[in-house]
Order: sequence, then structure tokens, then C-alpha cells
Amino acid sequence: MLKLFVPILTILILVGILYWTVVKPPNSSNSPIHQPLTSPSKKVVVVIIDSLMDEPLQAVNSDRIPALQFLMRNGHYYPKMVSSFPTMSVVIDSTFLTGTYADQHKVPALVWYDSAEKRFISYGSAQQEILKLGPKQVLSESLFHLNHKHLSSKVKTIHEELDQPTASINTLVYRGNHPKQLSVPKLASVISLLEEDASIQGPSYFSYGLLSRIDPNNKHTHVWEAFGFNDRFASQELTYLIKNNAVPAFSLVYFSDNDKEVHKKGVNVTKGIEDADQQLQKIFNSYPSWEEALNKVVWIVMGDSGQTDVLDDKEQALIDLRKLLKDYHIHKISGPIKAEDEIVLGLNERMSFIYRLKENIQMSNLVDVLRTEKRIDNIAWKEGEEVTVVSPHHDGALTFKPNGEYSDAYGQAWSLTGNVEILELRMNEENQLTYNDYPDGLARLYSAFQSHPGQYLVVNAKPGYEFIGEGSPTHVGGAGHGSLHKQDTYFPLIVAGTDEKPKHERILDMKEWILRILEQPNKTSE
Repeated sequence: MLKLFVPILTILILVGILYWTVVKPPNSSNSPIHQPLTSPSKKVVVVIIDSLMDEPLQAVNSDRIPALQFLMRNGHYYPKMVSSFPTMSVVIDSTFLTGTYADQHKVPALVWYDSAEKRFISYGSAQQEILKLGPKQVLSESLFHLNHKHLSSKVKTIHEELDQPTASINTLVYRGNHPKQLSVPKLASVISLLEEDASIQGPSYFSYGLLSRIDPNNKHTHVWEAFGFNDRFASQELTYLIKNNAVPAFSLVYFSDNDKEVHKKGVNVTKGIEDADQQLQKIFNSYPSWEEALNKVVWIVMGDSGQTDVLDDKEQALIDLRKLLKDYHIHKISGPIKAEDEIVLGLNERMSFIYRLKENIQMSNLVDVLRTEKRIDNIAWKEGEEVTVVSPHHDGALTFKPNGEYSDAYGQAWSLTGNVEILELRMNEENQLTYNDYPDGLARLYSAFQSHPGQYLVVNAKPGYEFIGEGSPTHVGGAGHGSLHKQDTYFPLIVAGTDEKPKHERILDMKEWILRILEQPNKTSE
């Protein structure tokens, strides 16, 4: 789920150059339509509406979102699904497709530091950051390294699990079993942004804006349409499959426009939801009737995480970690790691990794500095198998690790010592844990410390605030995400066409659920 969809700015910069020089990419599809040899037992189409949240969805007048209302009337609604952590695009995508948290899929965040290669990694969080790092570097990270290097080879995506054809439309995480050549504009290869024969390993049908189209006549790729990364482009790609009787066993379709509205105007904005519904109407209208659409396909329409309003006072809203850690030499992202660098900041809006590069720097000293900032919600680090969490708003510390006498609603066991109020945990007499402000907080936070090697802190901002640093995005007066807090975590899910339910209401459990649906006996055929 491409939380900001700013990772694609790397491609937009590329294509922008091409448009200004009047050299456009070939108008062709590299995903020829073909029929599967055998009919899948059940077809599933997942439409992710980026940053869809329960409250604004419920606030929209029903006659303005007829497609969503149709699905809700004829299906099941889950208002509080739990996202992964950090609540950033690539982590969420990876969890959804692999059914694992970051401890297994190994994609830590949108922005992080690779201690093995001593490299600052960004899949593109803001235009200024992209320009500092260089468009070619960020493009390589987001288009190639993310799927083929950083996403662990020890886990499989839904695309890789299924023997039947699958489709990925405008999603950043897409790894599949099929080599797919990109439609690379000639000038892109001339200026060494992309190789002329650049290819990826993707699903049977792969759509990625201007670089790969399923429908060769999809024209929603202009500069003012984000070069294909928009809801209209995505819906036309799926409609093309429907009209050609080629909907595969599993399709993942990404609607990105709502996220842009929420980031800019705050969590209560509904325009993006209404616009997404218009595209869903077009998709359903490609069937003889909407009822027929339900007979043919299991429809899952969902968000991917929440967002939290950011204060409109810039001085109050933005936590500048460079100022807070001014006594340390912080890495400049425009260049390589230098001998004098002591700290690397991996800023992910309302969450940040803070990496220690020098052994002589005491983690406790960093923590003491951070605890003076009341806009910080909590600070965590790992020692051995244990994670310790402290907060500027609570005394003491909470230390936890997997396996122990306490159990939660997800069947996970934990060992806990210290102040449980730091993560708003509740325990009853049977040692059963209840999560409040941080849903599935122990597993999600613990996974962040198993996602990649290095010595680092994980820092979350309180609601209303976000972290900033060199080149990072800001959302003053709008909304942001990334943190462990429930406002960044919960998203709604609508499913119609099956009574099968996920084991738990978490994105972590959706892969198993979808595969279970696909294994059901075939009741209808395409």
C-alpha cells in the first residue's frame, strides 16, 4: 500500500524529464491477455483505497458512495483492522502479501539504514529527499531492490504462492514468478536512469503507471495525472481484464488518490473516498449488473492504515530530531556515510529509527535526551532478546520479549516486566493481555527490531506531531502516519462474496484468509 505514493516521485521525475523533452514511452502493453488453463476455485479482487478510515467513511452520505454501500449491504464490514508497523507503505504492502511482519519479510520502513552495506535507504518519502539522494538511486531502491533484494527470499508473496495467474496494479511491492520487461522510454536509457531492457520479476499481469500497462489504450498517464499513479488509471486496468474475460485468480489494485487528500487536508476529508467510489462504480458497471459482479468475484475493499491530524502550528507540530540531537554528528543524506558520522536518522513521518554508528555513544544518553521532548510518545530499544520501552510521560520502563506467562487475543505469549502503562496494556487475573492505544503493540514493535541488523532506537511521536529531518516531508495542518498509535493503525475492510473470515482482524492474517477463499470449491466460473 503506497502510503504516500511519493516513492513513485522517482518515476515521476524520470517521466517528467521525458515529457519536457517530448520523448514519450511506447504505447504498448507487456502483459498480453491470456486465459488460464484451468479455472481458479474462486477469484478475489482486492482494492486498497490508500488511507481509507472508518470515521470519514461512515460520515459520507450513502448516496455519494453507492458502490461502497452496495458492498457493505451485501457483505461484511470490519472497522478496526490492525496494520503493520511502521505504518508506512512498503512495510504494509510486504505484510499483506507475505502474511508476515517485518521480522520475517525484512522490509523495515520507507526510510532506513542498511548497516551491512553502510547505506542510507529510501524508497522515496519526499521530493526534496529524492533530489538529495539522486533520482536514479531512489528509483533503483523502489523499483528493483525493494522486491528483489530487500524483501526476504524466505517468504513468498500471494503472487508467488498461487499457480494461477495473478495481477498487480500500481502496487510498489509486487514480486511474482514471471519476468516482466518494462516499457522504458529511450531517453531514460540514454541518460542512464533505466536500462533499455530493464525488467522485474512480477505477477502474470503487471501494471505500474507509464512503465507497464495492461491496457495498451490506457491514457490516464499525463503529467497532471501523476503519470499513471491515479485511481482512474488503476480502475481502467482492472476493467480491461474484466471486459476481456481475463480476471485472474487474485488481483491487487491500488487506489492512491485518497491518501494525497488526507495528507493535505486531514483525516476528516471525504473527497478521496467519493472519488474512489466513482471508480468502483465504473468497475462494477463493466459487468451486466452489480449483482453479477458479486457472483463472479469475491470483492475486498480496504484501507491500509490510519492517519493522525498534525497540528497547524509549524513550530509546535514538527519535532526536529537534528535540533534535539545537535550534540551528535548526524549523517547528511546527500553523501555516503563518513568517518565522523555518529547518528543516522531514518525518518518515517510519525515514527523514526535513530541509528548509533559509534560504540562509544551510549544508548542511554540518547534516550535521556529524547525523554526531554514531551511531544515524543515512546522510545524503544533492544538488548539481547528483550525490548525496553520508556516514555517522557511515564516513570520507569517496560521490558518484554516473546514467550512467557502473559497471552493476548492473537494467541501470542509474552514475558513482561516493569510499567505496563507505557504501552497502555491491561492484564486480568488469568494473565490475559488487552491492547488499547497500541493494537497488537508488542508483536508489531518487536518485529521492528528483528527487521534488520544494527543498533538503533525506535521513536514514536504523540498524536498531533511528526518528526522532521533533512529532506523529510511535512504535513502541518494535514495528517501523517507511521507510528504505533491506534490512530495510525486501524483501517476498515469490506468483503462481499464470501462468508469466510480472517483468523484475526489484522493485516497479518489476510494472506492466509485470501488463500483459504481461493481454495474453496468453484461455484461460478468467469
